[in-house]
Amino acid sequence: MKTRITELLGIEYPIIQGAMAWIAEHHLAAAVSQAGGLGIIAGGAAPVEVIREEIHKARALTDKPLGLNIMLLSPNADDLAQLAIDEHIEVVTTGAGNPGKYMAAWKQAGIKVLPVVASVALAKRMERAGADAVIAEGMEGGGHIGESTTMALLPQVVDAVSVPVVAAGGIADGRGMAAALLMGAEGVQCGTVFLATNECQISDKYKELVLKASDISTVVTGRPSGHPVRALKTPLTRKCLELERVPSDQTLEELEAATAGSLRKAVQDGNYEEGTFMSGQIAGMLTELRSCEDVLHTMTESAETLLKTAFDRFR
Repeated sequence: MKTRITELLGIEYPIIQGAMAWIAEHHLAAAVSQAGGLGIIAGGAAPVEVIREEIHKARALTDKPLGLNIMLLSPNADDLAQLAIDEHIEVVTTGAGNPGKYMAAWKQAGIKVLPVVASVALAKRMERAGADAVIAEGMEGGGHIGESTTMALLPQVVDAVSVPVVAAGGIADGRGMAAALLMGAEGVQCGTVFLATNECQISDKYKELVLKASDISTVVTGRPSGHPVRALKTPLTRKCLELERVPSDQTLEELEAATAGSLRKAVQDGNYEEGTFMSGQIAGMLTELRSCEDVLHTMTESAETLLKTAFDRFR
């Protein structure tokens, strides 16, 4: 399948692996890239040398294009921006801010820049700043989310910008991919579907919860703080929702204390009581562990078949 995204990024399948903090490390990123998609290493707030080592380990596993995600509000953003140049990263995805001040240096280094956007206004701003494409992410996805659904946001972003648009949020198979392409996207970004892969290094408990999830197994917490997060229902999310019923300075402090380090506890320790198991609404579609290669191939092949069938049916 060839789109402007596959040509821009030099990949076989128009599928980008989402940048999930503590999860998107070298094993997963390298597996996705080697299989023909674009693997992403999540910078998060990790020390630069830790991320440098992750890049080196991924490079040892694949010579295909590799991406680095930078959260622009993180204290290490400046250092990671330079690291992307020093390590000859092919693609940078960004979130939580405006990458404008880095754009000239990244472009000079030949890096493709794809900011994640949750609104039309931000998509337009990113295009003006020089973004090569934008990732329109709906609130169906896991982790930090906006308020618009993918189906509502995606076509409006497609209409608003001339650069290629990647759809994200609520996409787990060829049906979701085909729908995104029909709405004007030229690629998709997936996160939750890669949680249920052999190459993903999350705890066994995390994978178990994802595979046992249903269509109503996720919940959004953090709205009173202005930073909503979608995760699987656990004792911690129930505690957060209870504290959020009547938000105050005291309850917000309690929330911050309760969630500090909770993602690491989920990813590394499998701590069901105290962990935040971030996941999108499509978790209920995942019933077995697969390889990243199988995910990429099956999703694309199914999307192509569905698009051809729809064309034949209505022509």
